[in-house]
Amino acid sequence: MPNSSSISEFLLLALADTRQLQLLHFWLFLGIYLAALLGNGLISTAVACDQRLHTPMDFFLLNLTLLDLGCISTTLPKAMANALWDTRAISYSGCAAQVFFLLLFFGAEY
Repeated sequence: MPNSSSISEFLLLALADTRQLQLLHFWLFLGIYLAALLGNGLISTAVACDQRLHTPMDFFLLNLTLLDLGCISTTLPKAMANALWDTRAISYSGCAAQVFFLLLFFGAEY
């Protein structure tokens, strides 16, 4: 008789066990995420809209802001969702996608 049980997800280690600390982590992550989105969005908008900022250095700065947005958008939304909804599971495909995109953005930034 073959073993037909299979595991389709990983369980992540929780940052905190109490609900108040989980909500604190959510608000902290949300603040960091919004600050990164706002800062990088302002830089990319300024470089894209101003003709004087079309030098090679500013093009490099625009690429770094887009890579930073990609890096932070790969991991923080799932961490915020886990903290807000008190879950700890991530699917294999979700984990593989996070690892792939994180390595892709870090490799491109390097």
